[in-house]
Amino acid sequence: MREKDTMKIACRDDWKTEPMPKFHETFILERSFSKQEMEALRRGNIPQAMEDKWFWYMEGSTLWAHRSWTGYCIYQIEFHEDGHHVVTVNRDPEQYGSKSAEEDRESLNKLLNWLAQTPYDHYGEWISETYDALNKTGNNKR
Repeated sequence: MREKDTMKIACRDDWKTEPMPKFHETFILERSFSKQEMEALRRGNIPQAMEDKWFWYMEGSTLWAHRSWTGYCIYQIEFHEDGHHVVTVNRDPEQYGSKSAEEDRESLNKLLNWLAQTPYDHYGEWISETYDALNKTGNNKR
């Protein structure tokens, strides 16, 4: 039996989660996913290491993405067959710092690239997020 066949599929009760706050915004994410990518997203992720920043799971056609340390819900993505997915993003400034749909569209696409991998590479995603954060603050001195 292969490892991915024995992996537990994540569900809401596998981690501490907070609901999407009343301060949120929605936008459309236009993107297609292969069958394999959707299978990886449906499996979800239960964090296994400190570097693993995300807990996510799917209920029906909706993916819920929570920060692993706080349980804050950052993204809720309703997947649609036509590739026009409805994204609800957290806008509570005490929980999430992004303020624009354009910034979130870019961040979410990068995140979905990581989440849709088989197997999910939490360490590589952590490095990528850290590098991007340093670039935004100008603290990435070479």
